[in-house]
Amino acid sequence: MAVVGQDGMCPVCEAPVLAGDVYCEACGHPLGAPACASCGAAAVDAEGYCERCGLRQPTGRDHAESVLPGGAAALTDRGLRRSRNEDAVALLEADGSVVTVVCDGVGSSPRADEASAVAVETAAAALARGLPQEEAFELASRAVSKLAASVHDAPACTYISAVVARDGRVTLCWAGDTRAYLLPAGTLLTVDDAVETGEITAWLGADAGDVTPHLRTFLPEEPGLLLVCSDGLWRYLDGYDLPTTGTPIEMAREMLRHALGSGGQDNVTIALIPLGESYG
Repeated sequence: MAVVGQDGMCPVCEAPVLAGDVYCEACGHPLGAPACASCGAAAVDAEGYCERCGLRQPTGRDHAESVLPGGAAALTDRGLRRSRNEDAVALLEADGSVVTVVCDGVGSSPRADEASAVAVETAAAALARGLPQEEAFELASRAVSKLAASVHDAPACTYISAVVARDGRVTLCWAGDTRAYLLPAGTLLTVDDAVETGEITAWLGADAGDVTPHLRTFLPEEPGLLLVCSDGLWRYLDGYDLPTTGTPIEMAREMLRHALGSGGQDNVTIALIPLGESYG
């Protein structure tokens, strides 16, 4: 039986409805829609927005963690101020290499969470197959572009991928303002594609134009950790003493607590990959 609005009313327009009605005859709202996590109205549309209060509904991506047998760890969290987590992260091991991809949905674009999810999934799968960084980036870019209904309705996201090979060599590929750092020193390894006021100048999406990703390859001189993160963390790193003890997942959780304690204005995504035996 269809879900009927409170007191026999449509949850959107409040017109009278009868038990067994599938749609509101006044506004056409489907009466079997899921209930909103905020106002409780059975008024959540196919895009995940409540048609009464406007809240975008939370998903299973609000908080997720993963840990590889070798110790590498990643987490992503909605933060305190966003209604949905539009970051995405992949962490996997393939043929002795550790691969991570972090994408941050561009908040001004539609369905930004879909953009980051498809970019992460596509690039991680490509890198796991041993494809070059540039090719993985191009495949992810195409996948995000295909989500667009038009150039005026184009989901978008930033991008960074890292591969730590069996011999310890690290390759990075990025576009936008997702970042990588070398710990424990906290050395920034990437350069933001952004202007001084913070707006990014490169991203993945149908409206991105021709984007050439940055590439960097290096062999760490000593054991440490590779930190890959979205701006939900790095905006709070100034003056913060990064954790130096604990397992990678424990350190990632401590960084998340710091970001949330500093305001948690944005989604937070953190990946930590050991570089050398002392961090394994």
